[in-house]
Amino acid sequence: MPTTTARTASSEHVLARMEQHDHEELLFCHDRATGLKAIIAIHDTTLGPALGGTRMWPYASEAEALHDVLRLSRGMTYKSSLAGLDLGGGKAVIIGDARTQKTEAMFRRFGQFVDSLNGRYITAEDVGMSTTEMVNILKETKNVAGLPEEMGGSGDPSPVTAYGVYCGMKAAAKQAYGSDDLSKRKVAIQGAGNVGRYLAGYLVKEGAQVFLTDIHDDKLAAIKRDHQAITLVKPEEIYDLDIDIYAPCALGATVNDDTLKRLKCSIVCGAANNQLADESVHGKEVMKKGILYAPDFLVNAGGIINCAWERKGYNHKAAMRQTEGIYDTALRIFKASADLDIPTYLAANQAAEHRISSIRDAGLRF
Repeated sequence: MPTTTARTASSEHVLARMEQHDHEELLFCHDRATGLKAIIAIHDTTLGPALGGTRMWPYASEAEALHDVLRLSRGMTYKSSLAGLDLGGGKAVIIGDARTQKTEAMFRRFGQFVDSLNGRYITAEDVGMSTTEMVNILKETKNVAGLPEEMGGSGDPSPVTAYGVYCGMKAAAKQAYGSDDLSKRKVAIQGAGNVGRYLAGYLVKEGAQVFLTDIHDDKLAAIKRDHQAITLVKPEEIYDLDIDIYAPCALGATVNDDTLKRLKCSIVCGAANNQLADESVHGKEVMKKGILYAPDFLVNAGGIINCAWERKGYNHKAAMRQTEGIYDTALRIFKASADLDIPTYLAANQAAEHRISSIRDAGLRF
């Protein structure tokens, strides 16, 4: 009886979490033979099939993984909506160490779970993943994007994601400083993964002063070899720098009660998803501190734009041109925020929700 009660309480908790932000579907995936433990979340498919990457991370608990996948999938809905894509929002997380636990069998088994959703979810790359894993997933399902270019895919989406963040950062500078010139601006990038690496390159090329940190020294060393002008700092020091722009490009929730007391910047604009630990709390706090927050799901949309082009015949130049549109969209969101005197995250949410509800109300949903 105690076991049954515990399971019932757990089920009610999960359903309540889904109801909170109107998630449509959750799929828990387990395979003993391959060691696969994963969760796929579909948030909203009004605009189209849910496209969103798979993240592999050594979560401390299943509850932490669930929290992450629910937040990430909702963010993908808003991301696609603001980018004008005919796609819904979904995400997947695999619990495990991406450096030591990847196998072909694991990702083929994961591909079978993706395939069981009959096209409602399309996966792609995210943290801890690469085109190699996408190829293995493809062996079991066609519902995968981010394939190598030699296979007709769009390849690694990181360069396009970074370009979108760069465009969003220039728009934020235009709003905050009256000019989108980033030369001589001090930018702190937290996270030296693929997106952080390409973003650093764009900024160095424009003449920005770049500070960079990561928990992996080998990633920092590789970027430093390419860009000698970058200043490397310890992970715990990144929040205390006297800078213009803080660019979170690793995991989320780095804008929180602790860091907001320490951040000395005018702009927060980066590639990480869910940068605000609690958007309703920290979105307002950022605004009160006079910091301009560029909503993450707005500025990091380059990756999904890139993958969306893969579905209709990949065109890199077209993907980059569409990604440049993030600049103008960001300026519109900043204006709406100022006009309505609401946090930028809320202005972005409302714009995304308006497009979704208008399509739903017209009976045009996917």
